[in-house]
Amino acid sequence: MILNQQDAEWAMLYFTNYFAQFDRIDQYIKEQKLEQVKDFPFQLPGMADEDDFFNDFGILPENMNFDIQEMDNDTFTRILNKVTSHTAMASIPGKAIRIIVKETNTNKIVGFIRFGSPMMNSKPRNEVLGRPLKTQDKVEMKRFNHAAIMGFTIVPTQPFGYNYLGGKLLAAICCSHRIKKLIDDKYNTNICLFETTSLYGSSKSSSQYDGMKPYLRFKGVTESNFIPMLHGESFTKINDWFKEKNGGPIVKDGISSRKLTTHHAMINIIQSSLKKHNEHLYNKFVKFLEDKKSLTEKKRFYVSDYGYENVPDYIKGKTDKLKPGFHYDKFSFENVIKWWQKIATKRYNKLVANEMVRNDLEIWTEGADIQIIR
Repeated sequence: MILNQQDAEWAMLYFTNYFAQFDRIDQYIKEQKLEQVKDFPFQLPGMADEDDFFNDFGILPENMNFDIQEMDNDTFTRILNKVTSHTAMASIPGKAIRIIVKETNTNKIVGFIRFGSPMMNSKPRNEVLGRPLKTQDKVEMKRFNHAAIMGFTIVPTQPFGYNYLGGKLLAAICCSHRIKKLIDDKYNTNICLFETTSLYGSSKSSSQYDGMKPYLRFKGVTESNFIPMLHGESFTKINDWFKEKNGGPIVKDGISSRKLTTHHAMINIIQSSLKKHNEHLYNKFVKFLEDKKSLTEKKRFYVSDYGYENVPDYIKGKTDKLKPGFHYDKFSFENVIKWWQKIATKRYNKLVANEMVRNDLEIWTEGADIQIIR
């Protein structure tokens, strides 16, 4: 598909005007989130999802206990989107386990965890294993798929996260033997490598996952070299315009990652059309998109070995038996909670002493002004 010169220049301006309003990643993410909030269903007072969020901020960490529960996809995604600053997807490929964490004395939700199949290509993981995965080796890939899991979502409710280091609690639970058993039982796996990334890496030099040894260890920063996307009404409008010009959708029905593929197709069409009609505007558009890659983030990459000392050798097929290491017992669910109680107590007491404990739930609604990068 090639647009005429007038249409190509209009489409270029549509994209550049949209992204010109964002100078920082937090501005871009907030715009995405507020677009999503418009579609939240109305809920009656006393029957809202957030009524189940933890809200008793007088309880000391040492008096808290926790349990984990699996939740269905639709309910998990709906409730999570009230809390998280990023736009949670309803589905992800491969394995999918969605868990809520509850404080058992209050029976209230303190956070959300979603596990899925890890990415095949990861530079920091290559350093952990000592080399890249042999993606063409069926035996090695089968072992990897049976051994590795990724934490796509690790989000505490707020202000539980702020008051009690809730993000560290959830991350530590991800590394516990109880979570390993839950995944192993569901998928007949032998999980020994947990991976996750920070939401921000370029904008921040630290994350909630730092200071969590032996549970999580920082292993480097992922690469980021892609163009950000339009969202909400802005995407719908330009997509409908392209459909009208093309006489139908610009990508085939049934294709995976349809929105992402459509977005890439629109940009490719604009670039091809500009290159044909106006080389100067083509070069200008390419440079603009390259500059706006700053709105995407390199992410800090973290791993856990669940207390085993020979995970790289196991994944690479050098051994068929995992060997518990020196810290293995620290990864039990009970010991993970004890570790968190110790650091959370120090955090909470400091906030109390400085009269900085927060009590108001942070929920995404239209016009919400929630701090994106904490």
